[in-house]
Parts: sequence; C-alpha cells; structure tokens
Amino acid sequence: GVCAAQGFTANGLNCGINPVKTKNDLGMIFSEKECTAAAVYTQNKVKGAPILVTKANLAQSGGKAQAVIVNSKKANGVEVANAVCKLTADELGITADRVIVASTGVIGAPMSVEPFANAMHELAEGLSIDGHDAAAKAIMTTDTVEKEYALEVELDGKTVTVGGITKGSGMIHPNMATMLGFLTTDASITSELLNEALHTAIEDTFNMVSVDGDTSTNDMVSVMASGLAENQTITEKNHDYELFTKALTEVCAVLSRKIAKDGEGATR
Repeated sequence: GVCAAQGFTANGLNCGINPVKTKNDLGMIFSEKECTAAAVYTQNKVKGAPILVTKANLAQSGGKAQAVIVNSKKANGVEVANAVCKLTADELGITADRVIVASTGVIGAPMSVEPFANAMHELAEGLSIDGHDAAAKAIMTTDTVEKEYALEVELDGKTVTVGGITKGSGMIHPNMATMLGFLTTDASITSELLNEALHTAIEDTFNMVSVDGDTSTNDMVSVMASGLAENQTITEKNHDYELFTKALTEVCAVLSRKIAKDGEGATR
C-alpha cells in the first residue's frame, strides 16, 4: 500500500469521531523527506472544505507536501480543516502548507477540532511502515474491506515503487464521486509532470467508476513522490515519464476495480 515506496510511514486509529471504538476514523501518511505532490478533485460544482484547503496548500507550497491527514465518518468545515492541518504540521515539525487534508462521511454535520487534537500525538507517534493497513482502515465508511495495492517499475536502472490506498462504496459515479485515493511513490519527478501523470492516470481509472450515480463534494486522489529511488529526475515527457505514468495508471486501475467490486449493494 502507501508504505511500499521508500520514505513513507502511516498510521490509523479511532479518535472518537466514529462512536464504534473498534473502527479507525483518522489516518495519517508521512514522508520525512519533502515530496513533490499533486491532487485531482471532485468535479462537483460544490467542493468540500478539505478540498479547498488542500488546493490552497499545494498552491502555496509550489506542489510540495509531506503529510496526509484524513478522517472518515464526518466531513470537515474550512476552519476545522485548517486547524487540523496546523495540528498535523506542529506534531510532525513541518509547515501547514505541506499537509494534504481530506474527509469522507456525512456532509454538514457539526465537527470539533477536539478529537483531532486529542489523538494527534498518538497518531504521529505510531507512524511506521507497517501502518499502511491501519491507514487504509481509517478511510473506510461503508466499505467492507480495505483497498491497497503497490507495484514496482524500473526507471533509469533504479527500482521505483508506486503504491496507494483508496475507499469508496456508495455514492459513486463517473468523475470520482465519494471516493478518496492516496498514492505514494519514491520516483524523482517534478511536481508539474507528476500532476500531468496523475491527471492522465485518473482519466481511465477513478473517473470511470460508477456505482449509484451520485457525485460527492469531498472526492480527492492525491500523490506524493519522495524521490528516494534516486532515478534521474523526470523533467520531460521521455521514456521514463511514459513508464512512470503507465505504472501510476495501473495502480489506479487496480484500486478502482476494488472500489467497483465492493460497491454498496453490488452483487457482481
């Protein structure tokens, strides 16, 4: 999953947003090294607060990120989303504009910063390369199974890994309804080309999934690239760029099929 690529750790736990204490509702993905980053958002005209905040963060940082913080059960408001970015940043020793924030769950339900504040230290302290499963569970809503995948590809004589987790079960329609996807890679690539590769990968994968015809406000797929594979940095659309985009597309395709397979009410 998201810890297959070099440099990434993750964790997930129950912070109290979900009253069922055995179910994780808060997840984190972290890279000690600053990553190039990109994201694709819902095409719904109404966009959830976490999307607006993440968009602003990536614009301010110039396409750089180091952490993802995501909760399930309820969707954040702008004030809460900004506060959660700051809490995450302070705990990890990074700046708030290096945080990708996401939510999935009931829209418009009142939310407090308190559950995030109370759990942030424990969440960060428990980060590990084995935490991918806990993070994958933290984003589940009506999903019945966690959804993870990773693969390796050779670029410039170096082994590059691309991995990810996703969720999505109901309210799914072409153009990324209520789904979240978090991708990681140790490839070295500019943020501009990473953004282009992600948009290409999304087109025939996440944007093709349909379950019940609705489009949500909080859908997002993001990718962080740590560069730790030490391949020659991809700065142009060459053979390595094509191979990397193909690998990213394959990961997105497998994760998309997992969503469709686990669609709410799906029998085949």
